[in-house]
Amino acid sequence: MKRLLYTVACSLLAGNMMAQSQVPGYPITPVPFTSVKVSEGFWGQRLTASREVTIPLAFSKCEETGRYTNFSNAHKHLMDPTQEFPDKGWTFTFDDTDPYKTIEGASYLLQTYPKAMYKGRPLTQYLDSVIAVIGSAQEPDGYLFTPLTKAPSKPHSWAGTKRWEKVEELSHEFYNLGHMLEGAVAHYQATGKRNFLDIAIRYADCVCREVGLGENQVDRVPGHQIAEMGLVKLYLATGDSKYLNQAKYFLDRRGKTTRKDMYSQAHIPVVDQDEAVGHAVRAGYMYAGMADVAAITGDSAYLKAIDKIWDNIVSKKYYITGGVGARHNGEAFGDNYELPNADAYCETCAAIANVYVNHRLFLLHGESKYYDVVERTLYNALIAGVSLEGDAFFYPNPLACASDMDYARKAWFGCACCPSNISRFIPSLPGYVYAVKDQSLYVNLFLPNTANLLVGGKKVQIEQQTGYPYDGTVNISIGKTQAKEFALKVRIPGWTKGSPVPSDLYAYVGSAKPAATVVTVNGVAIDCAGNITADGYLTIERKWKKGDKVQLTFDMPVQMVAANHAVEADRGMVSIERGPLVYCAEWPDNDADVRTYLLNPNATFKAADATLTTEAGNNFPIVTVTTSDVQTLSYDAKHNLVVKNGKLTLIPYYAWDHRGQKGGMEVWLPVDVTAASATPRLAKSLGDNGFFNR
Repeated sequence: MKRLLYTVACSLLAGNMMAQSQVPGYPITPVPFTSVKVSEGFWGQRLTASREVTIPLAFSKCEETGRYTNFSNAHKHLMDPTQEFPDKGWTFTFDDTDPYKTIEGASYLLQTYPKAMYKGRPLTQYLDSVIAVIGSAQEPDGYLFTPLTKAPSKPHSWAGTKRWEKVEELSHEFYNLGHMLEGAVAHYQATGKRNFLDIAIRYADCVCREVGLGENQVDRVPGHQIAEMGLVKLYLATGDSKYLNQAKYFLDRRGKTTRKDMYSQAHIPVVDQDEAVGHAVRAGYMYAGMADVAAITGDSAYLKAIDKIWDNIVSKKYYITGGVGARHNGEAFGDNYELPNADAYCETCAAIANVYVNHRLFLLHGESKYYDVVERTLYNALIAGVSLEGDAFFYPNPLACASDMDYARKAWFGCACCPSNISRFIPSLPGYVYAVKDQSLYVNLFLPNTANLLVGGKKVQIEQQTGYPYDGTVNISIGKTQAKEFALKVRIPGWTKGSPVPSDLYAYVGSAKPAATVVTVNGVAIDCAGNITADGYLTIERKWKKGDKVQLTFDMPVQMVAANHAVEADRGMVSIERGPLVYCAEWPDNDADVRTYLLNPNATFKAADATLTTEAGNNFPIVTVTTSDVQTLSYDAKHNLVVKNGKLTLIPYYAWDHRGQKGGMEVWLPVDVTAASATPRLAKSLGDNGFFNR
């Protein structure tokens, strides 16, 4: 039983199971990313950059910035209590998580590239050396938190003077635990070694002993959530129910301890919450943890709460780019319909958390609308957070920037949560492509890949060939199959059906009509609309054989999108998208300041293949969108308004800020003169200081 639970342990985060098995409580099972090989195309390039650049960079930054030194210093104190190593300069109580997250990403990498190297030696050896340093900092009873251990008489100001004293505030002891558990389970799965897993188990056992409602325990919940997700993973890996019980305790006690504020989603019990509030990353991790616990325990109150919160997000607090979290203050969700553009926060970590939540809701409910959200977030807000080369990162992801653009991706941050989070997420992407339930096989994302999976317990090979997201043709081929009859359920994206998002928050405007979708099976056309079932999927039930082919052709017109009138920031403006990609106007492609364009509400657009050459000199294929149905506004020397006909070129939002810092960027463009401007946007520093709110 414990081995069976282990095989599904990582599926809740990224679908990365050693063997495809039913996840307890979830009616739908994700196909493990180890079963899906992606070697080319849009995501192939991203996965290669992650393997060759992002993860090695993250490890090197952990070395350079003293992340490993924190552990070795804690070990020195344990060996000689007279030695203490107080923090100096800008350090944070969550710095320990950067190695944990990078180990997690490297572990995913190892499952598909077991011979990966780092600095001239096998990556597995390097990980063992890092894990040994981490383990050396563990106290005899399992406690592992370097900010307190390395200098107990002069601890970090956020850590408190004793264990758990400030865990509901800024110590992040439980947050560190959560990331440790996720990294440790991934490493165990990738290598079969228990060295990191045993360290994590000892820390989890320490928490379970000392935190709770029992005698001699302290009643505390995480200040920053994620321990809930990690504990569920550990339960699945070990079969020990105390970890599941601890996760549920953390959720059930939220709002009932000393911490009772909206910022940390502790203002009321979690089952009574119906609106996304507070710190967006904390919230997303908590909602994902609620889904995990609800699926396993069958707690319907959790499910009802999550469904209400999801509806609140997608109908009132969701950016057109798929980002969440409007406010810099508190890195938080704003009020309903509060979606500023230049001031948007949209933290990269919040986009990742949003994918986690929607993936879990799909596994629970099986509706395509959740993957419509996943896709929009993946192709826009999430991958904008890392450069095409994989070596620079955004913390916030604004939808507009000033003409003198003082904001750009950076190689690292003092608070490195976003770079290390990207390091662990991108390698897991193949685990989001397919899922199965009984005799049904779901195709949720479109990218070139080959996969070996199980449908109804029988082996099926499947392959995709596509140029998506730039080309709308998707070819799905069935290889060797033991399952003679099953339902192939292909997601027909909401953008093809006239719905940018599954709510009335955004709508296509002008002459836009639902994009046509043509489907053939072995060259014979079938009625796409007539075969879309209530769950939103094109469902093809038949006896399949090797060589069967399904071809989908999604029409990809350029479409204008308007926001609900309640979104004040977007009134009189439209955003532009093609397929799943949101576009933006950026300075290198346009003669005038991009803020000063006025778009004709009946504008027509032309899409064309192009190459984006980065500042580093690397070339990446993209599709640009242009229109001549536009005017530019400016003032002459006498301050008279000057209106000129112009041409506007747009690029995919994820690709902006690769060509230097000389001008502006805009996602939302005015179609009404009341929303237009004849002056450049004034610079406003976004900085990277969001970590003050961690």
